[in-house]
Amino acid sequence: MSDPTYMRLALRLAARARGWTSPNPMVGALVVRDGRIVARGYHRRAGGPHAEVHALEAAAAEAKGATLYVTVEPCCHAPKRTPPCTGAVIASGVRRVVVAMRDPNPRVRGRGIRLLRGAGLAVEVGVLEAEARRLNEGYASWVTTGRPFVTLKIAQTLDGKIATASGESRWITGPRARALTHRLRAQVDAVIVGLGTVLADDPRLTARRGARRHPHRVILDERLAIPPTARVLRRVEGATTYVATTDRAPAARRRRLEALGAVVVPVKSRGGLVDFDDLIDRLGALQMTSVLIEGGSEVNASALRAGVVGKVVVMVAPRLLGGRDAVGAVGGVSPLRLADAAALRDVSVRRVGADFIVEGYL
Repeated sequence: MSDPTYMRLALRLAARARGWTSPNPMVGALVVRDGRIVARGYHRRAGGPHAEVHALEAAAAEAKGATLYVTVEPCCHAPKRTPPCTGAVIASGVRRVVVAMRDPNPRVRGRGIRLLRGAGLAVEVGVLEAEARRLNEGYASWVTTGRPFVTLKIAQTLDGKIATASGESRWITGPRARALTHRLRAQVDAVIVGLGTVLADDPRLTARRGARRHPHRVILDERLAIPPTARVLRRVEGATTYVATTDRAPAARRRRLEALGAVVVPVKSRGGLVDFDDLIDRLGALQMTSVLIEGGSEVNASALRAGVVGKVVVMVAPRLLGGRDAVGAVGGVSPLRLADAAALRDVSVRRVGADFIVEGYL
């Protein structure tokens, strides 16, 4: 098999840990000797052994003279929760290392590769690099900017409506598209919604359907008007409910929410609303590397206007709702020129059940 074939297998291993490694990257590794895979490993969760260590320990003596495939450059920095991987790679006796992407962490960024080459190992870099970067777009964003990667998810009709004039939105898309939403939630650090979604739908915002982990929940609520009975305030193991608010919020309401276990996050105000740009900074400070916005029309518009969205996932149901009074996917004020529309790149389209999933980057 070729280097890209082995690397593709390593990337699949890395992807097994979606949602578990933050704020670390997802990494997979293979040890190959004489055309045979002798060991595999992947980074299972933050604080645990890295992929290279798992694979090299499993390979044991068979690592000597072998090739190590790893999806992210081996780490070389300290102090941290686990020892640097470059020492383990050199000590293993592997002859060659194939790396998909350099680690964008400023504390690494090519230094691990230089250490390996300095020890006499042959190192090749860039095999399936684009795929590796896309897998770790959250980590790359956070480690280079201190801010999480933001995905905006919209479920809409073919004519761009997300709810009827009465506010009814359950369910526009079918069960398979909704199952995809739960998988997306399980893969991110947090889900963001506005108070309007909480009042209209009373969601839990968990990753149901057998998920082993749930995202943190972030509610945009300028005056802390969220009802204390809202289901999103119920405690969920491993997940915290954060309520982002402004200085307009009464102190008594803040104390009430904190007594229920929520964490109130004061952020700057822009036009009387939560400032998305400041919010994303604060979520990054909480070591969140990826967030999913599942807001209503105005929240979607606010996030796009702030320029914080990196990726858009639109779930399109093949039905027409119509009506000037139905709720559109993106609110706010329309630009006067088509040239000012947000243009997506690297767009992909696939079918999920009866619906179509359109993904693209901004």
